[in-house]
Amino acid sequence: MSKCDTKTIIMKIYFKLILTLSLSLFFACEQNEKPVNLSIAREAVQQYYESGKFDAELNEVIEDAKEKFDKVEFKANSVVIFDVDETALDNYGLAKEMGFGYVYELNKKWNAELKAPAIKQVKKLYDYLLSKEVKIIFLTGRNFPEYAATYQNLKNQSYTKFDTLITQIGDETKMKAKDFKSNKRVWLTKQGYEIVGTVGDQWSDLEGFYHGIQVKIPNYLYLIED
Repeated sequence: MSKCDTKTIIMKIYFKLILTLSLSLFFACEQNEKPVNLSIAREAVQQYYESGKFDAELNEVIEDAKEKFDKVEFKANSVVIFDVDETALDNYGLAKEMGFGYVYELNKKWNAELKAPAIKQVKKLYDYLLSKEVKIIFLTGRNFPEYAATYQNLKNQSYTKFDTLITQIGDETKMKAKDFKSNKRVWLTKQGYEIVGTVGDQWSDLEGFYHGIQVKIPNYLYLIED
């Protein structure tokens, strides 16, 4: 895929990001009322993340997930699929640096410099699953050229044990997010894995074939609908 095609896709994601920020504070109940100004929406998102409210919401999500996984009878081939960005790794610092917009060069620099910290609550879920001897696979929409940096960032943040990391490659970069991830789960199932759960910040990470228990990580920074 050419750099031009990549930037086109990035711009689509950017506009969805802006739409998400606007809708996050669209308190109007009637269609003829106007949304709040985008700058106010940005401030509200920042306040939600930095006040502890985001962490409180995420704590509840992870505790609920652990309760659901407690009821599963895991097998030798049981696996849970984790997304990377805004699931295993936290890019809030980058989002804030970009003014909650999207700057292609800053994004690539951030990834290459392995700056993303682990989301501590998700890391606890990861550790919990490892204690149950569940296999872990990371499945991300990042492209193959970022494979090595993504792999090392995960390792640096103590995600040290997983079966594999899967990125997009070739024509997969043209696929819708939901189709890409669903198709990969079908492929993994054919390889002998039993997928008992999926963890991701977008519904496109979780929907489709062979998703098992769906753990939806909250994300108010951007939206990937397809």
